[in-house]
This record gives sequence, structure tokens and C-alpha cells, in this order.
Amino acid sequence: MTRLLHRFLGSGDALARLQDHAARLRRLQGALDAALPPQMKGQCQVANLKEGTLVVSAQGGAAAVRLRQMLPTLVEHFARAGHAVQTIKVKVATPEQVEWRRPPTERHISSEAKAGLSAFASSLPEDSPLRASLERLVQRGKD
Repeated sequence: MTRLLHRFLGSGDALARLQDHAARLRRLQGALDAALPPQMKGQCQVANLKEGTLVVSAQGGAAAVRLRQMLPTLVEHFARAGHAVQTIKVKVATPEQVEWRRPPTERHISSEAKAGLSAFASSLPEDSPLRASLERLVQRGKD
């Protein structure tokens, strides 16, 4: 399957350029990971390389400030590794937005209410959907 995908990606000029650019970015990410201190490796990602300018996104302001302090060292590191990086721009990545959901409300049913619902459910026909719902309600209800 991967051979077919690589053959497809290498077939057209635009796709071949895209594949080459993606491979270049992966190599740059490896070089960046090698140059960063261990506590920063998961916080900085290579975003793009265009006309000798490498764009790196940092997860938060503190990581961005630390990365900006390391810029001269990083440019030298990339040059020694054979990458044509002349300048580095640092951008702060926006945190992933997680949709907030209200926690489900707990509904409490008294013992007397459970007994009454059970009695009513048992008076209904066996195949009644209302009976099945009431039995589920009695089982899940908390005292």
C-alpha cells in the first residue's frame, strides 16, 4: 500500500514537489529536535521553510521566548547540518480548542419512587417500550 502511495505522490510535478517539501520539513524537524534541550522537544514544531526562512511554532509563550533566545545557535546548528536556513521566525501556536460540555446531571430517585415505578412497570405488558424504559430508569437511578 505504501509503495502505491509513494508511486502516486511521485507521479506528478506538483505532487513530487509537495513530497520533497514534506520530506525536507521532516528532516528539519529532526535537526531541530537534536538541537533543542530535552524539555523543549515536544513543544516546538517546524511549520514551513520558504526562501531560507524557517518558521517554527512553539506551544505557548514561554517556549517561544526560550526559542527566540536560542535563534543564533539554532541557525548555526542548521548550517552545520547542511540545511539552507538563513533566518528563523518563531510563532506561538494557538492551543487546540476543546469543546466544553456540561457534565451530565445526576438524577436521584428515592427508594419509595423506585418501588412505585417498579410496581407500575410490572403492571404493563412484557413487550411495552414504556415498561423497558421504566425498568432501565429504576436500575440506573441513584438513591
